[in-house]
Amino acid sequence: MRETPEETRELQALLDASLSRSTSHLRSIITAERTLTADQLTQVLTGMCTLSLSTVTAKGEPRISGVDGHFLHGMWYFGTDPGAAKARHLAARPAASVAHLRGEDLGVFTHGTVEILNPRGGEPHAAWPEFLAYVKDFYGDHAFDWENAVVYYRLRPHWMAAYAPDFAKLVEG
Repeated sequence: MRETPEETRELQALLDASLSRSTSHLRSIITAERTLTADQLTQVLTGMCTLSLSTVTAKGEPRISGVDGHFLHGMWYFGTDPGAAKARHLAARPAASVAHLRGEDLGVFTHGTVEILNPRGGEPHAAWPEFLAYVKDFYGDHAFDWENAVVYYRLRPHWMAAYAPDFAKLVEG
């Protein structure tokens, strides 16, 4: 949990607003009893969370792939090889969706716009130094050529919903 009180309030407002403008079908599944608060979500989304990342090709065709996701400051962070198709898609069309699922116990669905943290040949994003320190600590300082081997993104969400029928089960382990 690295969220400030303000970031937690913003995350809660996003969760509330997202659900309120969702379809009646979704609201019938993700009810108040089967969702998480921002505080609970930040307790559950720690460490590396495998994400299904959805991008779109130039022809408008959807593509999905897996990435290591890290939930920090109320946003998803993830990386990929700079030569990967998803990197090309995100460079041209920065809208993306991610889903993190743990069986039927947890589903976190997010739509937003990516920001590149460490662009090749460009000025790093203001969030890059803190995130770089985080991933070096998480994966090990010598795991990658951090500046060139991986391009990292932050997904700035405009919609997010969390399905969790039993919060206690998630935190028990």
